Amino acid sequence: MTESKKLKILYHHRVAAQDGQSVHIRELVAAFKRQGHEIIFVGPSIRPTDLGEENRLLGFARRILPLFVLELLELLYGVRVYFKLLAAYKRHKPDFLYERYNLFLPAGTWLKKKTGIPYFVEVNAPLSNERATYSGLRLQRIARYYERMTFQNADKLFPVSGVLADIICSMGAPRQNIIVLHNGITPAEYSTADGSAVRAELGLEGKIVLGFIGFIREWHRLDRIVRILTHHSTNPDLHLLVVGEGPAISDCLELAEGLDIQHRVHYVGFKDRAAIPDHLAAMDIALQPAVTDYASPLKIFEYLIAGLATIAPDQPNIREILTHKETGLLFNPENFEEAERAIVELSQNQALRDRIGKAGQTLIETRKYTWDNNAIEIASLAKTMSDQRRV
Repeated sequence: MTESKKLKILYHHRVAAQDGQSVHIRELVAAFKRQGHEIIFVGPSIRPTDLGEENRLLGFARRILPLFVLELLELLYGVRVYFKLLAAYKRHKPDFLYERYNLFLPAGTWLKKKTGIPYFVEVNAPLSNERATYSGLRLQRIARYYERMTFQNADKLFPVSGVLADIICSMGAPRQNIIVLHNGITPAEYSTADGSAVRAELGLEGKIVLGFIGFIREWHRLDRIVRILTHHSTNPDLHLLVVGEGPAISDCLELAEGLDIQHRVHYVGFKDRAAIPDHLAAMDIALQPAVTDYASPLKIFEYLIAGLATIAPDQPNIREILTHKETGLLFNPENFEEAERAIVELSQNQALRDRIGKAGQTLIETRKYTWDNNAIEIASLAKTMSDQRRV
């Protein structure tokens, strides 16, 4: 097989919402296609079209059905989708199976055992632990059984952080099969970004803008950011721009109104992906107030390519990406006053903002935090395995 040979990729996922997961899928698939590879999708047939929405039928089921019934339905879907994968394999004869890992999803392992197809698995979270901790998991034994089966049978595993690599290794994943691939961006999408129209529309000309993009939960602590605006007396022109949606936003807006600073908190809701670069360009300082300890946050790479000085928690998975005082300012996640001090420092020091922002842009290039690079690495491994099978 020559290096120029294009691949047929059987791409399997179970994402039924338009959220950060769907962004990851869309961007990686686009990178594969830019390389000329063919994608054969197997996944949920009914998905919403607007960013931030989930499948309405699924949302309704989650509201009315007991947790264990929902998990049984997940498992039944995992069995059913195996036959869809097998049919796709027989029809298209793909070079490898690329799967976005999910719970109760043994179909990929079964297809590998049935056909011998190389089996690559992308891992974004330790889902059995995450679900048991945050939303509840009734069929834990079954979930963990299939989880271990997936990790043990995958030919290659792609966790999004080194911290996550250690976690899945402890769950049975062979260390030699693990390749860490952080999330990334597509730099060309940001090459013509211009925040002037956004600033003009929101009345932000001449202001220093703190920015946050993404899904907003209580643990992001945006309420603390809103309060900072009230006591940052050395710079009354400090404003907050929030791009996204989530359960915490209404409380933050009510707090801003109660503090009589609603004119300094600008909430624009979800925006189409094409509009994100311009909104980032309207910001001066980027916020990652909190993050799980194994994630590779998409927003950090977007902040970096936009040249924003980023403030983020000082924890191992973030230190895999950012270096304190070089490519970001990191704070003790147990002491949010450090984050407040970082905001004050950056808002008062444009030279520091510019230096950190420029270093962040350079980091994207030097470490190749791009979807294209991820796709190249995955395809290269698949080609090597195909060559070995042909010998």
